[in-house]
Amino acid sequence: HARIGGGRMSTPLWTNYLTQFVVAVVATISFGITFHVPKRHYLAGGLTGAVGWMVYIFGVELFALSPAIATLVATLPLTGCARFFAIRHKAPVTIFLLPGIFPLVPGAGIYYTAYYFLQGEQELFASKGGETFKVALALALGIALVCSLPLPGGHEGKRKS
Repeated sequence: HARIGGGRMSTPLWTNYLTQFVVAVVATISFGITFHVPKRHYLAGGLTGAVGWMVYIFGVELFALSPAIATLVATLPLTGCARFFAIRHKAPVTIFLLPGIFPLVPGAGIYYTAYYFLQGEQELFASKGGETFKVALALALGIALVCSLPLPGGHEGKRKS
């Protein structure tokens, strides 16, 4: 319900989360287009990215997790979705995983780390660099954890003779 209170209009919380979901789907699909992902994988890739982003947002906003921990937690279902879609679509997992992690990659953190370094701001450089490194490490660990699990139904290592 939109309500007016004290001259300000507020919208329900679910609309914020729905908007975040839709934007994450579109952003992930856009990233997939940039990297020439086949069209038949667009929706699955978009959903993969949106799942990760929503888990991240819920972790930060509802559970007060740090960005690094929220990224680790979000990377687990994201990578699971990428593996699921890879099996379902009979495609490499990277088709879904690389665009899917796009919303979680700490691009702004990388930018500001470099910026502070170039500006000679050692304290800000070290602080932002440390945060960014933790988020990047969380991404890598989450992917490694899920990818180290065996696939159900003997999908691992199947080769055509």
